[in-house]
Amino acid sequence: MRFLIILISILFYLPLSAQTNVVKRTAIKANNYGVAYSLPKTSFIITAEVIKTTTKSGPYYQYAERYLGVRNPIIEDNTFYELGEVTLTNVGIPDPDNSYMVDFKAGTVAPYVYLTEEGLICAVNAEYEPDRSVSVSSERSQVNSVTATDASVFSEELLMAGTIARQAEVAAKQIYRIRESRLNILTGEADNLPPDGEAMRIVIGELEAQEKALTNLFTGVTTTTSEVYEMNLVPHDDLNREVLFRFSSQLGILDADDLGGAPVYMNLRATEKPPVLDPKEAEKKAKTANGLIYNLPGKASVEILMNQKTLYKADVQVVQFGTQESLAKTMFEDKKAPVKVLFYPETGAIKQIIQ
Repeated sequence: MRFLIILISILFYLPLSAQTNVVKRTAIKANNYGVAYSLPKTSFIITAEVIKTTTKSGPYYQYAERYLGVRNPIIEDNTFYELGEVTLTNVGIPDPDNSYMVDFKAGTVAPYVYLTEEGLICAVNAEYEPDRSVSVSSERSQVNSVTATDASVFSEELLMAGTIARQAEVAAKQIYRIRESRLNILTGEADNLPPDGEAMRIVIGELEAQEKALTNLFTGVTTTTSEVYEMNLVPHDDLNREVLFRFSSQLGILDADDLGGAPVYMNLRATEKPPVLDPKEAEKKAKTANGLIYNLPGKASVEILMNQKTLYKADVQVVQFGTQESLAKTMFEDKKAPVKVLFYPETGAIKQIIQ
C-alpha cells in the first residue's frame, strides 16, 4: 500500500481533539541565535460512524397482538449495522525529511518562534493562539438505548402462572391496571393522590417505567448505539479506488482485505501541482533557498464512496503535492520593526505576514 493506515474502534463516545499546544523558542546566544523547526506533511484522519442496532424478542411476542394490539413485535434476536457519517480532517505531522534551522542575526530585538509540541512552525516574531475550535471528530454519543426488562416487574402472580400463555395474560392485565392507576392519578380520581407535584411526577414516572418493562415482554427490546472508527492516512500520490476498509450490515467495519463486506473506496486526485523544474532551475532554486523555508501545498479533490454512493467529497490541501519556498533572512534583521509571520501548522503555509 502507498500509505499508512491505522484502524481504531471507539465505543459510544470519545471526542478527539485537534487542538494545538504550542511552545515559545527564543533565539539567544546560547543557541547561536537559531531555532530548529519542522515542516509538516499532510495526514488525513478519516472517521466513520457505525450505528449498531440490537433487537431482542420478548418471551410473550406470540400474544402481543391478542392482548396489546401490537401487530409487529420483535420475533427474533438480531444485530445489524449501518454506516453513518464519514468525515475527513486534514492535519499535519512532522516530516523528518524537512527539518530546518531559522537563523537570526545577532542583535535583532528578541527574535522568537512559536512551535507546536511536535516542532511544527506556527509563528515567527508574533504571538500565536491555537485554534481551539478545530476538532478531529465530532462528538459521538449513544443514539438510543432501551433498558431490558427488569426482574422486578415479575410479580408473584406472574411468576406463579404456569404456562407461557397464562403468564402473557397476567402480564397484560398488569399493564392495563398500571394504565388505569396512572389515569386515575392524572384525573384526580385515585383514592391516595400524591401530596405535591414532585411526588406526582415521581409516581407517574415509576408507573410508566413498569408499563414499559412489561410491554417489552411482548414487543421486545431494541437497543441502538453509535461507534466511531478512525483511520490515519498519509498520501504520497493520487489514489484510485483505494480500499480504506470494508463494511457489512451483519459484521460492521472489516479490514480492507476481508471479503466479508462491501469495499469503501477513496479517490484522491491532484488538481493543482507546481510545474516541474528543469535541472538548472532546480539547482538555482536550491542555492537561493537559504532563508526561512515554508510550504506551498498543492490541492486535490477527495471522494469516499461505497456501492457507488458518495459518502464524503471535498477539495483539500496536500503538502506532498506542493513545493517549498523561502523567506529571505534580511526580512527578520530590522532591529526596530522585525517582520512577523504567521503559519498554518497543519500545512506549513504562510497565513499572514505583518510588517
